Amino acid sequence: MSDMAEHIVKSFEQELVRLRTQITDMGGMVERQVALACDAVLERDSDAAAQAVEADPKVDALEREVEQFVIRLLALRQPMAQDLRHIVAALKISGELERVGDYAKNVAKRSIVLDQFSMPYPLTGLAHMSQLVQQNLKSIIDALGENDADRAMEVWRSDEAVDAIYNALFRELITYMMEDPRNITPCAHLLFIAKNLERIGDHATNIAEMVYYAVKGEPIPEVRPKGDSSAYAVVRSPRE
Repeated sequence: MSDMAEHIVKSFEQELVRLRTQITDMGGMVERQVALACDAVLERDSDAAAQAVEADPKVDALEREVEQFVIRLLALRQPMAQDLRHIVAALKISGELERVGDYAKNVAKRSIVLDQFSMPYPLTGLAHMSQLVQQNLKSIIDALGENDADRAMEVWRSDEAVDAIYNALFRELITYMMEDPRNITPCAHLLFIAKNLERIGDHATNIAEMVYYAVKGEPIPEVRPKGDSSAYAVVRSPRE
């Protein structure tokens, strides 16, 4: 290999490392944003809420930076095979992470409204859900940084557990709203918060599919587990 060709290959490898660093940095930023948003709800922490909301423009800016860098790589390097899969996956993953940041911002904003109310029921289920979602998000960001398809599969399979908790929360919150009209506003916000967390779990699952494909060169060979049945839920009045 000539010195020029060796230089080009080395330069391209450095660019791929830079791209992976950008994505993992964005993942870490979003992971912290979600943690702040969950603390804002569960700990009634207004400072955490403000930090989660303020972080969103930084996440958006990093997504734009990744997009510009990927377009440049595709135009100048014309990558093939595994390199192409990783670069395209990075572009898609940055979009998924940006959406996670948006949901975290929404959770934080609703927590500010919730501070005006006493909680109509304990937040144990929501705390469990937030813990599982944060765990999955951390695992998939680690899998992304390490090109770990096995860990990506673990995250992919665990989404069903998040959905199961969401379904239970949905029924509980609707029941509390029917029992006392004064519960309607706080429970409605809690319902949206739970749905936002469920959607964060969905995006973590999307990222898991992309990581698996980038590493293996084929889609996950199973039907995607999905347990959100809230659209079909029928909740009976306590008086019935």
